[in-house]
Amino acid sequence: MQKFSGFALLRNALGGHQNWGHQWRNPAPKDEYDVVIVGAGGHGLGAAYYLAKEHGITNVAVIERGWLGGGNTGRNTTIIRSNYLFDESAALYEHSVKLWEGLSQDLNYNVMYSARGVLMLAHNHHDVASFKRHVHSNRLNGVDNEWLDADGVKAFCPPLNIKSMRYPILGGALQRRGGTARHDAVAWGFARGASDRGVDIIQNCEVTGIRRGANGAVEGVETSRGFIRAKKIGVSAAGHTSVVMSMAGVRMPLESYPLQALVSEPVKPAFDSVVMSNTIHAYISQSDKGEMVIGAGTDAYTSYSQRGGLHITTHTLDAICELVPQFRRLRMLRNWGGIVDVTPDRSPIIAKTPVPGLYVNCGWGTGGFKATPGSANVFAHTIAKDAPHPINAPFSLERFRDGFLIDEAAAAAVAH
Repeated sequence: MQKFSGFALLRNALGGHQNWGHQWRNPAPKDEYDVVIVGAGGHGLGAAYYLAKEHGITNVAVIERGWLGGGNTGRNTTIIRSNYLFDESAALYEHSVKLWEGLSQDLNYNVMYSARGVLMLAHNHHDVASFKRHVHSNRLNGVDNEWLDADGVKAFCPPLNIKSMRYPILGGALQRRGGTARHDAVAWGFARGASDRGVDIIQNCEVTGIRRGANGAVEGVETSRGFIRAKKIGVSAAGHTSVVMSMAGVRMPLESYPLQALVSEPVKPAFDSVVMSNTIHAYISQSDKGEMVIGAGTDAYTSYSQRGGLHITTHTLDAICELVPQFRRLRMLRNWGGIVDVTPDRSPIIAKTPVPGLYVNCGWGTGGFKATPGSANVFAHTIAKDAPHPINAPFSLERFRDGFLIDEAAAAAVAH
């Protein structure tokens, strides 16, 4: 394993930085693995890493139809928080935040986790009541969250316009341990850690079918590079999960929508927190490169397009200009879209399926990035033990049959 350190940096600097090794291996697929994970995003790569690290299962392949981290992992606004309303959600996202706090040290790779604080704005009396409810619920679950009045909001984030706008800011809920991380670095760090432990990462290898035996259990995956036999298959394919799962005859309670984001030209440091507003429908932070990272809501129609509708981003920019008038003259540098998979109760599915040997991690909607290490950790446990971890046990497929829903639609600061 190639270790990163100040000494290694100095040693390679003397050699003109020509002696760094590849970050991960690029092997040809083997004929058979103990576990195949479909999807080389943060959740899939993380699950492979934890399978190897915590469960000793190293005969694992992560299969990706494109390039590593080229899906939703590289198409999001990098926000991290755990201030969700219900006990089950708070436990899952708080587990993730705790892993975020030590992830760079664990991976020996700087994921650039920045606990700069996530502030969720209230613009009307309903917002105030809802966010105060969240604050009280979070505190009961040991999750940090606090209520700020309008003056407190202004003191925490001076660039905000709190009065001269259509929906004045009445206050906000602040999670100080929330923040951001570098999405690419998360994928690269997990890939490097998994590869060093023997996991094969197979890029440009599209899954075209899932083969099942006479007893109904999975036997392996058909791919564009041939059949790969596997005793267990974990699907972590975000917006395309329902497509992959249909190959095994499993119908998923999912709808897929485009979710758009955009960034401005880079400027000097001017915005040192994450601010989210549901009422005027926008959220914003500043990246380490100086760009203002701006997130919009989901489009109103289901689609696998990664482009989205122009009116969505236009509406979002109107909202940002109200929130932070000094940004009105910023030029937008680029925009993009990701495909989010949404469940009826707006909570994820991390579970075994009715098909023996088939497991699924999906339904994250707009909240997948923040859950990356926690989701990957409990998904690896579920695959390794053929049983859910206590944290993800409530997030089963059966909850939609039995009525034990976890309705977190209001917990997303930009509702979906």
